[in-house]
Amino acid sequence: MNLGRTGLFWKLGLNYLILLLAVLVVVDFFAGRILRESYIHAADERLNALERIAKSKPPVFDNQTALASWSTWISQSGARVTVIAANGRVLADSAHDIETMENHSNRPEFRQAMATGRGESVRHSHTLDRDLVYWAERFDRPGRAPVVVRFASPLAQIDSALAEVRKRLWKTSLVFLLLAIGISVLYARRFATRIGRLQEFAQRVAEGDFRPFTPDTQTDELGNLARALNRTASRLSATIGSLTDERNRSAAILRSMTEAVAVIDARGRITFCNQAFANIWNIRTVEATAGLAIDEVRHPDVLEWIRIALAGQEASGEISIGTAQPRTFAVMAAPLSLSRGGPDLMEAQAPSSAAGAVLVFHEITGIRRLEQVRKDFVANVSHELRTPLTAIQGFAETLLHGGLEDQQNNRRFVEIIRNHASRLSRLMDDLLKLSRIEAGKLAMDLQAVDVADLIRSNVELAQKAAREKRVSLNAVMPCAGFPPVRGDAGLLREVLRNLVDNAIQYTPAGGRIEISAAQKLGLAVVTVTDTGIGIPQSDQARIFERFYRVDAARSREVGGTGLGLAISRHIVEAHGGEIWVESAVGVGSKFHFSIPLAA
Repeated sequence: MNLGRTGLFWKLGLNYLILLLAVLVVVDFFAGRILRESYIHAADERLNALERIAKSKPPVFDNQTALASWSTWISQSGARVTVIAANGRVLADSAHDIETMENHSNRPEFRQAMATGRGESVRHSHTLDRDLVYWAERFDRPGRAPVVVRFASPLAQIDSALAEVRKRLWKTSLVFLLLAIGISVLYARRFATRIGRLQEFAQRVAEGDFRPFTPDTQTDELGNLARALNRTASRLSATIGSLTDERNRSAAILRSMTEAVAVIDARGRITFCNQAFANIWNIRTVEATAGLAIDEVRHPDVLEWIRIALAGQEASGEISIGTAQPRTFAVMAAPLSLSRGGPDLMEAQAPSSAAGAVLVFHEITGIRRLEQVRKDFVANVSHELRTPLTAIQGFAETLLHGGLEDQQNNRRFVEIIRNHASRLSRLMDDLLKLSRIEAGKLAMDLQAVDVADLIRSNVELAQKAAREKRVSLNAVMPCAGFPPVRGDAGLLREVLRNLVDNAIQYTPAGGRIEISAAQKLGLAVVTVTDTGIGIPQSDQARIFERFYRVDAARSREVGGTGLGLAISRHIVEAHGGEIWVESAVGVGSKFHFSIPLAA
């Protein structure tokens, strides 16, 4: 080291000052401890001697006056004497009135003496408010409860001795301390100033301010450190700027993606995922992140595709997640840059493995649902058309092959053909109407509609069918002042008519149907209640789908097309409302639909 150059370590006088103070404190501590232990030992010896004297001339424990005199006699040696009964009650004390003393059964020396015959402790006396050395001896009395005699000696003398030692020690060290402080202050002020400037510069860099620091002209370690920090700040500024731009671009791209993206490292850990991926697998954070893929992604197919990607090959497929409302995803797993011998997801060595894998999830739930709807629609329409067409064709052939001359049945055959043709016409009409609604071409004349008039008109139209079915149809009319709803009166009548017709069709003779309305949270809720056959819980979620029937045979028997509830749902939703059902098999059903009240 160049002696002409003031090194950094020569300026750490404060450390030596602290070290000196620490040594003095340690010396003070151990000196006081040794003196204290020595005094306690001497006090133990003295109390032990008193205990032998007490044993040689024991007191009369049953005589309170004699016991007090004996305690006073023993205490002339300078020790405090306390006589304690087996239950902790103080019988006599040479330094305090026993009437004001608390029970001593919890004192450690008393418990030890009762257990082993002798006890000792050093603690603070709450009665005298000072530290004492205690020595307790158990006096056994044949046929009677033992008594404990306790001797105590104060520690006040050790405090004065310790004070004298500390006084001499600190006087001797004061000269050295003043000299060390003087030298340390000279360097510490200048040293602290330079360190403070460096600290301010480091704080600015930490806050993103990379302006250069102007170091002093000295060439010691602090000067070299300041120049190195300047170079580091300059490089950090360039690097962070580049990384920030790249991060912002990547973050903007990932945020705008509807696809779920995740990056898996060679050890099978998720190092990055966007919010879409976190939502799929219920991962709380989208930062780099979550842990092992095998813990977060609980799907065997995805884990297998990750394994393949980490082995250096691409993999893809489709998965479904969820049970109540399943979601379908097209998954693509691709390897990152390849390296030799990296472990895959299950920590098995592969001949050629990737440094990581990228997972991309593209949701195709809507596509698969539309495909299934299309398939179901074609199958349902084909099925619905086949029955009436087969009947028409069959009865037409019957008429052509001699049925026209059958005067008893030819008219009935023609009526059957007409009924099935009418059913086909209704089916086509409903299909066209449903198609217009789903295409957004439903024309609505929105106006204030009186709910009471809506219910009354439907009851009047359905009374005939209800009487023929021998079903009681009643309406609970809304109270006066019930606000109107905003909607198309004709379409709302169609919704209510569909619900009432279904109730009549599926309610056996002698049953009851009731129509009511209630106001709730800015909505009018119309309810059709019946005592019909009811709908199983498993069918209630699909009851508003096209062509879905709980009892297909009975629905066709009464001439239903299977589209009424689907049309009703679309009409209600077009009005901004909701339609739902509550039902139990054998009990009946309640169909509700809500429409917003007119402003």
